[in-house]
Amino acid sequence: MEIIPAIDIRGGRAVRLRQGDYEAETVFDDDPVDAARRWVEAGASRLHVVDLDGAKDGVAVNFERVTAIAALGPPTQIGGGIRDEATVERYLGAGLERVVLGTSAVRDFDSVRSLIAAQGAAIVVSLDAREGRLATDGWTETSDVLALDLAKRLADVGLRRLIYTDIERDGMLEAPNYEAIERMVRDAGVPVIAAGGVADVAQIGPLAATGVEAVIIGHALYDGRLDLPAAIQEAERAR
Repeated sequence: MEIIPAIDIRGGRAVRLRQGDYEAETVFDDDPVDAARRWVEAGASRLHVVDLDGAKDGVAVNFERVTAIAALGPPTQIGGGIRDEATVERYLGAGLERVVLGTSAVRDFDSVRSLIAAQGAAIVVSLDAREGRLATDGWTETSDVLALDLAKRLADVGLRRLIYTDIERDGMLEAPNYEAIERMVRDAGVPVIAAGGVADVAQIGPLAATGVEAVIIGHALYDGRLDLPAAIQEAERAR
């Protein structure tokens, strides 16, 4: 299981939100590139970047900062505000390895299917759920679509992997929702990257036991309660 540090960008700074709430923001670094560089120096093999401004506004607000992070070296995936083919191609052309789609998968399935056919493994879909139902528009809205139902539809049209976030656990530093994650891994039909809730190195082993391909970790790394090298070592031990 791979450990992937998260860099969430809002207003040009590296931040974390609690349960996706834009009013519950903690700023961890004035420069998200510096934050990313710290994780690279600590051993990160991959980075997960979210343009929170883009997620809310539907455009690539922090494009230059994102591409600067990608230039640090490790493969980088970007999500937030990516809702059309032009933005996907712009990011991939600038050196991003994967582009993460969210709201567009709920609202325009046919377009996402076309992107999957065109770009293959470069397309990842993020399924961010409250009580099993998908949230959209930077988590400000909740749809009637069940996360697992959409996961199965996406797998049927060739999606290579997905990210599953339990919003109630995100930024809360409690524990991952192991049961929901394991259900997604078992039934989705594609590899799953988990996100949300990891707060302690002791949670790495049980999370690996669910069968996830990787886990995205944010808040616990930034506030120091989880050491990245220790988390990587524990994930290697849990293989």
